[in-house]
Amino acid sequence: MTSRPGWFYDEMKHSGVDYSDPAQVAVYDSRHQKFRDYKKGAEAIIEAIGIGAEHTVIDMGVGTGAFALHAAAHCKTIYAVDVSPVMLDFTRQKAGQAGLANIVFCQGGFLTYEHQGPLVDAVVSTAVLHHLPDFWKLVGLRRAAEMLKPGGRFYLFDVVFPGDETDLAPGLDKWIGVMASAVGPEFAGEIEAHIRDEHSTYDWIMEGLLARAGFRIDVANYTGGYSATYLCTKRLC
Repeated sequence: MTSRPGWFYDEMKHSGVDYSDPAQVAVYDSRHQKFRDYKKGAEAIIEAIGIGAEHTVIDMGVGTGAFALHAAAHCKTIYAVDVSPVMLDFTRQKAGQAGLANIVFCQGGFLTYEHQGPLVDAVVSTAVLHHLPDFWKLVGLRRAAEMLKPGGRFYLFDVVFPGDETDLAPGLDKWIGVMASAVGPEFAGEIEAHIRDEHSTYDWIMEGLLARAGFRIDVANYTGGYSATYLCTKRLC
């Protein structure tokens, strides 16, 4: 285990909902499938990055396998990384049931995962980076870039707030209301906790962090509900 100084951020501690309970992880998976099509989302990422049978991919924050379980059939190897051993066990069980043998499960995150294999072709991260404050986002993004081949692709999806919107309150209330109707009041409470306690940042900050981490932003897509998708390429120098 790597020794770290006392000031190092503990990414293993939970922010927002604590997913150390296996039952809560199963609830997470069930709730998210009410408003996310896992297969469709994974296929969109695969197409955007251009993942092929010869490629290796890191899924940074695998969660319950929304991306990795569908993408495994399209690539050589997927490294499924998550800070939560319970999430990893849940996804490992689903992978076993599906007969998937090319997923390597690793506990860690943007700050602590130590990649042992060759540089990879792509890193994918969906709704994970917001767990880190902005100072540590840059540290994590630079580490992700170091794991990529020159010219490798980075796909990032997360909650990102518009910097030119002076009053976010009406939009945030609408977002919470939509999720309450679509998923239920408990999940709406999780959205409130996300806004209050987690570390989603502004669009101009996120774009600056990606650039400083060594990425060229090829696509920045901002959609309703304060979600953003970035498709990036690791700069050659």
